[in-house]
Formats: sequence, C-alpha cells, structure tokens
Amino acid sequence: MRWTTIFRLGLINVAVALTAVPIESTLNRIMISELRLPASLVALLIALPYAFSPVQIWIGSFSDRHPLLGFRRTPYTVIGLLLCAGGSARAPTAAFAMAENFWAGLPLGLLAFGAWGMGFNFATVSYLSLATDLSGEEHRARTVGVMWFMLIVSVIIAGVSLSRMLRDYTPAALFTAFYGVCAVALLIGIAALWGLEARDAEAAPAERRHFAQMIATVAGTPQARLFFIYLVLLLIAILGQDVLLEPFAADVFGVPVEVTTRYTSIWGAALLVGLLATSPLARRRGKPFAAAIGGTLVAIGLVLIALTGILGMPVIFTPSLIVFGFGSGVSTAANLALMLDMTVPGQIGAFVGAWGVANSMARLLGTVLSGVTRDILTDLFDDRMPGYVIVFLLQAAAMAASLALLPRISTARFRHEMAPSARELAALAGEAQG
Repeated sequence: MRWTTIFRLGLINVAVALTAVPIESTLNRIMISELRLPASLVALLIALPYAFSPVQIWIGSFSDRHPLLGFRRTPYTVIGLLLCAGGSARAPTAAFAMAENFWAGLPLGLLAFGAWGMGFNFATVSYLSLATDLSGEEHRARTVGVMWFMLIVSVIIAGVSLSRMLRDYTPAALFTAFYGVCAVALLIGIAALWGLEARDAEAAPAERRHFAQMIATVAGTPQARLFFIYLVLLLIAILGQDVLLEPFAADVFGVPVEVTTRYTSIWGAALLVGLLATSPLARRRGKPFAAAIGGTLVAIGLVLIALTGILGMPVIFTPSLIVFGFGSGVSTAANLALMLDMTVPGQIGAFVGAWGVANSMARLLGTVLSGVTRDILTDLFDDRMPGYVIVFLLQAAAMAASLALLPRISTARFRHEMAPSARELAALAGEAQG
C-alpha cells in the first residue's frame, strides 16, 4: 500500500473531524457560559446526531452491495462531507437563535446539528470501509496510525487557528471562524477522494441481508456483542467530556474563550504523542496490551482533572489534560486497529458500521448524561464545581469497566464464531459462478 494512498485516506479523516472541532471546542463553551443555555440542552444537541447512528450499519452494508456510478465508498463519503460541512456551518446561527427565542430557534438547531450528525454517519462508515478495503490486514495498524496522526495534527492547527480568530471574541468573528473551517474541510475531503477508489473494483461477495438481520448478526455473535459493549464504555469515558471540559475551565476557574479554545490543541498534542507511541508498543506487546495501557492512563487523567476542581488548583489542570490526552491517543490507535480486525470479508461495511454505532451510542449517552448530571448537581448544590467533578469521576469508572472486559475480547474467537457466515458467502459465490 502506497504512502500517498494512506495520506489521502488520512485527509478524508481530517476533513470529517474538522467540522466537529469548532462545535466541540468552542461553540459548546459559548452556548453554556456566554449564551447561558442549559448544559443538558447543549449536550442533547451535540449528541442528537448520534441518535442516527444505527443507520451506519445499513449504509455500510448497502455500500457493500450497491455501487453508485461504479464506486462503492466514494459517493457515500461525498454525501457525508456535504452534510457535515453544511450542518456545522449553520450551528452558530442556530445557537444564537435559540438564545434569543428558544422555541423559534429550536427547529434550526435540530436541522443544523442533525445534518452534521447524519453526514458524520455517512462519511465515517464509508471512509473507514474504504480504508479497510485498501489497506489489508497487514497494513491496518500503520494506516490507522497515520490517519489519526494526521487528524490530531489538524485538530491542533484548527484549535490554534480558532484561538487566534477569537482572540477578540465577537459573534461575527465566531461565524467567520466556522465558515472558514467548514469550507477548508470540504475542499480537503473532496480533493483527497478524487481518484482514490478504483471504479468498478471487484468486491468480496456480500450477503443480501435486511437491516434487522444485520443487527441480529452482531447481537447474536458473542465476541461482536462483547466488543460492542466494550467500545461503548470505552468511548463514553474518552468522549463524554467533550461537551464539558471547556465550560468546566470557564465556570470553575474563569478562563477566557481564547484560552479554553487552546485546550483542544494541548489535548491534541498529547494525543498525537500517544498515537506515535502506540504502533511500536502494539507490535511488541499486541493491540490489547496497548489498549489496556491507554485506557488506564485515560482513567488516571480523568481522576486528576476532577481533583483540580476538588482542590481548587487550576495549576494542575493542564498536566492532567496532557495525561488524559496521551492515554486517549494510545487507546484510540490501539482500539481502531483492533476494530478493523473485527470484520470479515463481504461484511466489512456492515461491521465497520456496527462499530460506528457503538461510537455514536457512546457519544450520545456520554454527552447527554454528562450535561444532565452537571445541571442536576449544579442546581442541587447551588455550585457549579461538584457537577463537573462527579461527571469526570463517572467517566473514569466507565473506563475501568471497559478495561475489565478487554481480556475477554479475541479477534481469533470472533472469526471462529463468524466462520459459518463466511462459508455461506463462499457458497453464494459458487452459486453465482455456476
């Protein structure tokens, strides 16, 4: 597999992620701390897109069997990119509309965040399936490492750029920043996709299954079911803090918009180092061992972040964020490589879609529960700090639960359990040739 191919796959990953950066590193804080919208509402809107996540299984399986214009992945990725960029660009307009008149602005909010979320589902399952198609098992760890290395570099650059654009914060500057980031994301994604996938490429024979049958396959396979639960718990811990980290620094320590936006770059730099460290660690000790190390560091980082609020010591917030970011990098790279191993020929799109559903379900549960818990505890204690602290500790507990499941997960057992399905696929292929 050529490095140029891996680089272009990474650019698609970058493009999709860039549409989320201004929402999850800046707009969340603006909505909660400046516009004084309830954190539970903000969490629900940011998590609303993930309610559509089951469609990833259908999109992945549909693209396995139904090329558009001779391409199995490219058209679906383009549709996703257009929805991502369009929805993200309209998100600030929706936020200010809701702050001015909630009921009048809510439909726009649902439309903007919903479009971004549906686009995320379309694009993610499509480009990950394309990466799996092109890389082969022997190159997947390297492909994943490069893709996420590029993603985090782009997140760091985007975070720094947003911080500079919002140095003198005004609503007009916020709109300009969003439009600029979304336009760049769309251009990068379309350019990277151009000519990447071979037209009319031969694919492994795929089973023609209904949506309910695809869900039943995942739910009825013990290893797939266990891996799904593991991913949900893991990602609740890693992703559930997205909506609250910047508001925590603003509400508890009084940090300005410019600085809280910069936290994304600090976290991203630490995550980047973690990504770089994962590949040699996974080669020497295996992907599950690397995933365990990363998860342990994530749990420690979350506990340390909670302690900054309990002890009232903002000086240890940045070091805690670095530990959390490094652990997230190791965990992300190891588990993504493991995720791509948990597929079978002819059903790559369907299984990548299933793991995408786990990602989205974790974001939905983690984000909504974080926002609701923060609001309830803030009202109960009449103090903003306890709500944030308890949320971070609950996320650390979720990570501990996922680590308890990790030793029971095996790609070899997964493939053994899926062997009957593989034999059915071979029989279908033989019938087709006959």
